[in-house]
Amino acid sequence: MAQRLRQRRGLSAVAGGDPQALLAAAADRVGKPPNGTPARPRVGVDLGTASCVLVVLDDERPVWVESAGSGALQDGVVVDFARAAATVRELRERAVDALGIELTSAATAYPPCIPAADARACTYVCETAGFRDVALVDEVTAAQRTLEITDGVVIDVGGGSTGVGVFRDGRLERLDDRPGGGHHLDLVVAGALGVDVSEAEQFKRERPGEALPILTPGLHRIAESIRAMTRGTDADLPLHLAGGALMLPRAGDVLAQYLQRTVVTHPHALLITPLGIARSAP
Repeated sequence: MAQRLRQRRGLSAVAGGDPQALLAAAADRVGKPPNGTPARPRVGVDLGTASCVLVVLDDERPVWVESAGSGALQDGVVVDFARAAATVRELRERAVDALGIELTSAATAYPPCIPAADARACTYVCETAGFRDVALVDEVTAAQRTLEITDGVVIDVGGGSTGVGVFRDGRLERLDDRPGGGHHLDLVVAGALGVDVSEAEQFKRERPGEALPILTPGLHRIAESIRAMTRGTDADLPLHLAGGALMLPRAGDVLAQYLQRTVVTHPHALLITPLGIARSAP
């Protein structure tokens, strides 16, 4: 059965390294003015298939979270460099104006196992957008830096692919990635309802109870990818879901029942990877 971790609020808990409090604090900043000027800004840029998210931390405290539609990536690979750079530049300039400080360093992330040239393209996008010093991390490792999983499997289901990292004693033992994510689930809904992809995405968000039966076969395909990428690992290791693609009520239950494994869902899962990217920043 899927387990959902309850969030605990409070910035003191954030300072103490509580992942759920960190996620709750970041979610509280979405669409709001900054809560102070960061003395030690750390910037994370999650390019994303459907949207780009920019997070600014003051050391560990979220002070700014904003996103913008992108569409410049496909299956985690930059396919429209100019559009991606323009989106990041716009988000960076908004953050600079709101915070009143210059932001010159950042971290960004790439899906595991893509070619090195494609991973470097993510760095070049951020440099073109105005960041001079850019660190690069894979998306699964970034998610783990938010969740701080010691023994377990971190699964980052993005718009175009599903990444899996197996962690034991806090060390990464296996890293893999396969096509299949939120965009593919939208295609399933679009085909079933005879609508375009944007309408399918809206239907999925606004009417999740009706969408789940349609999406179940697609969720099973993602589950099969997870099974293949975790074959040979201990079956008692819990599966932790990150990413926005599976932020659908009972999606974790579908995976848990299909795989016969413990699946843990987290509040504000869409922010797990962007926060971990920011925590990886200089």
